[in-house]
Amino acid sequence: MKHLILPAIFGLFLQACNTAPADNKAPSQANVSESVKKDSGTLSAPTKVADAATILSQKQVPVLCYHHIRNLKPNQSSRMLDYSVPIQNFKDQMQSLADSGYQTITPDEYEAYLTTGAPLPLKPIMLTYDDTDEEQYSIALPEMEKHGFKGVYFIMTISIGRPRYMTKEQIKDLSDKGHVIASHTWDHHNVKKYTEKDWDVQFLKTKEKLEALTGKPVVHFAYPFGLWNRAAIPELEKRGYKTAYQLSDRTRDTLAPLYSLRRMIVPGTWNTTTMHKYIKGTFN
Repeated sequence: MKHLILPAIFGLFLQACNTAPADNKAPSQANVSESVKKDSGTLSAPTKVADAATILSQKQVPVLCYHHIRNLKPNQSSRMLDYSVPIQNFKDQMQSLADSGYQTITPDEYEAYLTTGAPLPLKPIMLTYDDTDEEQYSIALPEMEKHGFKGVYFIMTISIGRPRYMTKEQIKDLSDKGHVIASHTWDHHNVKKYTEKDWDVQFLKTKEKLEALTGKPVVHFAYPFGLWNRAAIPELEKRGYKTAYQLSDRTRDTLAPLYSLRRMIVPGTWNTTTMHKYIKGTFN
């Protein structure tokens, strides 16, 4: 379903890749929690959370977005490579990231870094997967495990258990192994078109279903097609989401930047050299 708006999304993606990112500054020490002495011992003061301007000024972590991990069949259009990474390419990319010293982080760790200045690895990266495709379990999982990587799986709940999609058992296994299960709506409708009746169906019901399945909170979200608007932000926040991810559009919400965090689609045409080039050009 995503190929229908591919030109618009990929145009945004290329624009972001060819533009230097905004000025990045180290997190202010004023936003890092401090310790205070009490007669009964040492207690931690409440964590001070960075304001929106500070969050926007901080260096972004590379967040890669994968969809299909499969080889094209002879009769398939080459346009499928925009969202389909050949299996060997994916394996090479995971090996190259490991060889280059990248370490995966979770959305919770990214949020803590942005809001409190919590430390990250020297070369952090986030690996994310959209739409619940089965090969994200059968192919991506073992490759990540080879390198000690953890992934973030944005689940479209309507597809669970359907042919070529992950089962409940596979999603639960991912969660049990320390990978992050997050929301990608119920049926992938564009949030810009939501009416009042859609918020609970797309944001809350999918969250509740995934929480019941994994036994863990689901507090991170990815916009279908990477498209977002300001109207969605209070609806996500109201339903308990802490962050939301778009694609590589450089525009971020100036009041609630945690709900417009950027990701980059990895197309099937990239070799490892090209991947590293775009990682640096998009996020550094």
